[in-house]
This record gives sequence, C-alpha cells and structure tokens, in this order.
Amino acid sequence: MSTPSPINACSILLLAGGRGQRMGGRDKGLVLWHERPLIAWLHDLVRPLSDDLIISCNRNQAQYAAYADQVVADDDTGFQGPLAGIRAGLKVARHPYMLVLPCDAPMLDRALLTDLMMLAGDAPAVVRQGQYLEPLFSVIPCWLRSQLENAWLAGERSPQRWLRSLDPRPLVCPDQDARLANMNTPELLDTSKIKQYHGN
Repeated sequence: MSTPSPINACSILLLAGGRGQRMGGRDKGLVLWHERPLIAWLHDLVRPLSDDLIISCNRNQAQYAAYADQVVADDDTGFQGPLAGIRAGLKVARHPYMLVLPCDAPMLDRALLTDLMMLAGDAPAVVRQGQYLEPLFSVIPCWLRSQLENAWLAGERSPQRWLRSLDPRPLVCPDQDARLANMNTPELLDTSKIKQYHGN
C-alpha cells in the first residue's frame, strides 16, 4: 500500500500556547492585526486545506474553539514551549501527516504551504533560512509521535534539535521572506504595512 501524500492527508496544528512574553503577557493569537485576531488570518488560510484543524492553546480555549476542529493543551503545566504543543497535536491528529504553523505569521501564503506539504514523506519537511531550521513551519509524519514521546521523556524540549535529529527535508526560503514574518511584538503589530500574501 502506497504512503498517502501529505498534500491530501494532513492535519493542521496552529501553535497558540505560549506565554506571550513579548506581547506583555497577552494571548498572542487573539491580539488584533489589521482589525482581526492573528489566529483568524491563519484560520482563513488553512481552513480549505484540511478537515482536521487543531489549535494548541493553554488559555482562552473557548475563543480558540471557534477557529478549530480540535483544541488541545499541553499535558505539562508551566508553558513548556512549542515542542509541548507539537506533542499534544500529534496525539490527536487524525491524518498521517501534521502541518505545524505558528499563530503569529499572518502573511503566509498557500504556495509556501503547498510546497512544504509536497516535500514531506518518510521524513519531516521544514522551512530553512540559511543554516537555520524554522521548526514551527514544518510537516511531521504522525507515525513519529512515539519517537517524540521518547525524546520528550528523555528531557528534549527543543523543536529544532528534535527535527534535526530526524534528517528533515528542507524547504529553502530567503532570509528576508516576508511570508515568514512573525507579528510577535506590539511594535510589529503597530507598524507592519506589508502587503498580504494570501494567494489561492
């Protein structure tokens, strides 16, 4: 039996479970950007791509539920970081692959996501800028959930280090690719006037 392509077999995980430290403690995914919550921009982009849209959040679950098919929270308290959200997402993902995205990248476009999903297979696919992997823009085969669980129990908390250990397939993007910009500070939210890239 052939392995399904990630392009039509992807759950999607939006990570919104952080402390929001650079936002003064505000829940980043619910902060307004161009008069809409950041999570709404991501929801509108990815909603047509999957019937299994998961949001990882550790507060305001009722508000996030309006944008998701499933809402998950970290098993461990204390905001353990994005790998905890990936771990929670993998536990409930219904498809063979899971596309992972941060909630604060509203300028992503469909072309980048399609390229990333097409690249995945028996190994994860991850965006790379220069020599640096961007693990929060990745596609992870869900059969790796047990591998992640073992790494987590061994103390791993770095999504970049964990993904590097799996010899991922890189999607190389320019260092200044505006589509990957994180709107994660009040200054960026107030000053960003960059064109929206939401192509079909």
